[in-house]
Amino acid sequence: MDELQRLGPRLRAARQDRGWTLDELAGRAGMSVSTLSRLESGKRQASLELLLPLTRQLGVRIDDLLETPDPDPRVRRSAIRRDGMTIAPLTREESEVRAFKITYLPGAPERELQVHEGHEWLYVLSGRLQLALGEQEMVLTRGEAAEFDTTTPHRMRAVGSRPAEVVSIFNSVGERLHLHSPE
Repeated sequence: MDELQRLGPRLRAARQDRGWTLDELAGRAGMSVSTLSRLESGKRQASLELLLPLTRQLGVRIDDLLETPDPDPRVRRSAIRRDGMTIAPLTREESEVRAFKITYLPGAPERELQVHEGHEWLYVLSGRLQLALGEQEMVLTRGEAAEFDTTTPHRMRAVGSRPAEVVSIFNSVGERLHLHSPE
């Protein structure tokens, strides 16, 4: 894959890391949603005229989007903190499967049940995790795992006074919709 083909996934990852939708970034950068979508998917060639407003809004340099990949296999993505969770990426943004270490903090407000396309697998590292899945509610403890289709209404949160640490694996559709819900 040449450098310009990597630009789209990096642009998408920068937008998703901020929790922004295509509509939000396109509006902020003064361009159409379809233009931004085509840039991210590699169906439109990037130009300075298009990249400058995007990089300004995202707070990144054009060089950051064009940088040659580091042969270092370590994942260098920042953790995201929101809605009583800390979400630490465990895979590169280009990965087809996305893995995260998610820490659910105790006492966080209960989120609404979520429904979206995708699939999720999770494994509890520590603490106690309440999983609401459809009509079921269960508490998973260290060493337990669950797998479910995310079209089933679901929600997770820590139970008790300690955080619940979980490794979650999503397909790319599930990751995008689960971790970057609209404001």
